[in-house]
Parts: sequence; structure tokens; C-alpha cells
Amino acid sequence: MKRKNIVLCGFMGSGKSTIGKLLSRKMGMAFIDLDAYIEKKENKSVTQIFADSGEEYFRQLEKNAVKELAYKKSVILATGGGTLTFRENVDTLRNADNKIILLDLPVEVVAQRLKGDTKRPLLNRPDKEQVMRELYEKRLPLYRSAADIVVNAANSPMQVCMDIMANL
Repeated sequence: MKRKNIVLCGFMGSGKSTIGKLLSRKMGMAFIDLDAYIEKKENKSVTQIFADSGEEYFRQLEKNAVKELAYKKSVILATGGGTLTFRENVDTLRNADNKIILLDLPVEVVAQRLKGDTKRPLLNRPDKEQVMRELYEKRLPLYRSAADIVVNAANSPMQVCMDIMANL
């Protein structure tokens, strides 16, 4: 039986890839990490795409990838932290009848998880924590308005998966 896609959204460090892989195994659905999908198509890391071509170019690639993947079936899609801050991406996923799940996390937990991270282009700067907190405050309401289901991502990955499955 073909199932609706499950789209995981949330801030950087919320566990979208980790939860997506685990959920994929538990539910017998394919897993696609949107950033990895874009990296494979471009043959470059997200960091390199940002450095070479800028955020606007990356967001266009992201929008195209969302359109390509939205109508697949039985897929768990881990979106990038900025993907669902764009209405067009949310509309594309909604029109394709996907279930959007927010992995919700307090900003303090995010700060702890991202402490030594150097792979996130938007945070590669000296004022990393301030920028992260500002982005978090700006993005959280957008995630909440896009989500069909909100789960507490501060729990263990297994608990988060169980919460998601209980809410589907």
C-alpha cells in the first residue's frame, strides 16, 4: 500500500535526519534527506553551494527539489532548516497531501546540540549563538503554521519516532 509522505521540519539540530532514518526503518518507507539530495545533484556540499553561488541559488535548488519529491509516495523527507520558511515549499507539500511534522525543540537544547557544528553555512560566523537564536525566533512560528503534527524532539530518537507514529 502506498502511504502519504511524512515531511519532517524543524530547526537545525532538531534531529530531522536522525529521526527520519529511524522512522524509515520502523515504518518500511524510503528516507530522503533534502540537503543530501541537493548535494548529490549538484555534486557539492550545501556549504560549498552557499560559498560558490549564495543562499538565493541554494533556495532555488531547494524549491526545485521539493517539487520533484513532493508527489513521491511512501517517503520520509527530512527538510533543511529553512525549507518550510518559504510559503511556496509549504504549499507544494500541502498540495501533494503530505503530512508535515514539526520536531520541536527549546532553543537552549538547539544551542547545546549545535555547539561544535561547523557544517551549517548560516552559522559559520563569530556571533554564531546570537544568529542561531535570532533565526530560531524567526523560523519557529513558520514551522508551527506549516505543521500538521508537533512532537517534542528533546526526547530520545526512539521516543520521538513512537510519538510520531502514535500521532499519524
